[in-house]
Amino acid sequence: MQRLQAYRFELIPNGEQQRDMRRFSGACRFVFNKALALQKANTQAGEKFIGYVAMAKRLTDWRNGAETPWLKDAPCHPLQHALKDLERAYKNFFAKRADFPRFKRKGSGESFRYPDAKQFKLDAGNGRIFLPKLGWMRLRLSREVLGTLKNATISLNAGRWYVSIQTEREVEQPVPTASTAIGIDMGITRFAALSDGTFVAPLNSFKKHEQRLARYQRRMSRKVKFSKNWLKAKRRVQNTHTRISNARRDYLHKTSTTISQNHAFVCIEDLRVRNMSKSAAGDTEKPGKNVRAKSGLNKAILDQGWFEFRRQLEYKLGWNGGTLVAVPAHNTSRTCPCCGHNAKENRLTQSKFFCVDCGYEENADVVGAMNVLARGHRVAACAEDGSGLGRKPKAKPASVKQEPTEATMHEVSHA
Repeated sequence: MQRLQAYRFELIPNGEQQRDMRRFSGACRFVFNKALALQKANTQAGEKFIGYVAMAKRLTDWRNGAETPWLKDAPCHPLQHALKDLERAYKNFFAKRADFPRFKRKGSGESFRYPDAKQFKLDAGNGRIFLPKLGWMRLRLSREVLGTLKNATISLNAGRWYVSIQTEREVEQPVPTASTAIGIDMGITRFAALSDGTFVAPLNSFKKHEQRLARYQRRMSRKVKFSKNWLKAKRRVQNTHTRISNARRDYLHKTSTTISQNHAFVCIEDLRVRNMSKSAAGDTEKPGKNVRAKSGLNKAILDQGWFEFRRQLEYKLGWNGGTLVAVPAHNTSRTCPCCGHNAKENRLTQSKFFCVDCGYEENADVVGAMNVLARGHRVAACAEDGSGLGRKPKAKPASVKQEPTEATMHEVSHA
């Protein structure tokens, strides 16, 4: 079985290499925006979509033209890949997987990619990497890179440059070492309640740093925009956001690794986080109700990282030979796991469940996890969602084709 995996390391460039990387990412952003503007104008004129091959020919004209001769200073392959990114964005939009492509702005998502392993070389023994038009560059090689090199992506995050190296290698078909099944009920007061009665406490990374972040943002708002003091204040805000995201990502990795290694069959709620965290403000004609409370709830939901947790569980279970099943979440905490009675009176408080029919009493989150596990078993046995809605189930072996850039050595050693 083939496994695609990415390794992310921090680069240690000199001043000239930093300037060149900023120029290269700016050139890729310029090509993306210019191609997007051309596609929009072409669509308004009633013409067909311009494919990648035709757009790549235009890129050659831009590089050789008198208006943008500086594009020649950037490597060609990252510029071509920017056009492929735009074509993929259009395909995702037409397939209703994403919004319409938007123009990129400077300072947000600075990155470029070398799409072929022939374009770069990794010297693991000396802890360095060779990149076209950048030369040899030091990097913090914190772990061994396994497999055949596929591509390398250079990105800027909070003033630091990183390289993500994707590899491909052949591994044996994983066989689960665990034999237990578990259901998971996601929440805010408790990040995850398991059907065996245990809980996973929430990290609330954003909440811990919220006051500090607000203080730095106020200081930034009082500075003259684009001045040196403004840039210093902006870096403090960026560093705080990075600390929040790193802490959350580390917590989700540790939690998902523990669950995937200890259970072979995991059932989880099929939550629509985007719908759950929509604003309740409304508009002038129909203003929303309890806007402040809903805003706080949305902030707490997004602070948990439910979708990222599910994504990590999916590929890690695939690494260990397990299976992930997503089931509808409605009425899971109102249905009695003993008699099956479903009524809103069964859950009169946020944490307590008491069945008015048979008298069964338990924590509401644990009851939800037990019902999620029962629905997951029905999905696996009958290919049904177990809810009576006729909704298409999402029961499938966990994906093993995608690995995030922040995998740990502990995960690699247990793969």
